[in-house]
Amino acid sequence: MLMIRAIIRPEKGNAVLTELMGAGFPAVTRLDVFGRGKQKGITLGDVHYDELPKQMLLIVVRDEDKNDVISIVMRTARTGEGHFGDGRIFVTPVEEAYTVSSGKAEL
Repeated sequence: MLMIRAIIRPEKGNAVLTELMGAGFPAVTRLDVFGRGKQKGITLGDVHYDELPKQMLLIVVRDEDKNDVISIVMRTARTGEGHFGDGRIFVTPVEEAYTVSSGKAEL
């Protein structure tokens, strides 16, 4: 199993969730987060915004579903070629997972 963490623009969150659900990936955790990327925030006039609102989606999938989920997020969250701040996707292994209500391990 793999955990996919997608950090995206908040206005893209609902569209990405809709696409994931339609493709058979309904189990997603969504968090409101703040951060900055390589561009170190943005400056508008005399005001510098160091941390920008984002949404983080957490999705645990089977290894063979990784490319499908990444493709959906990339296609749906992108605002246009070369636009900074569209987000990042991180993939990490999940060694174990348990269902709290049953206590069963999932693989």
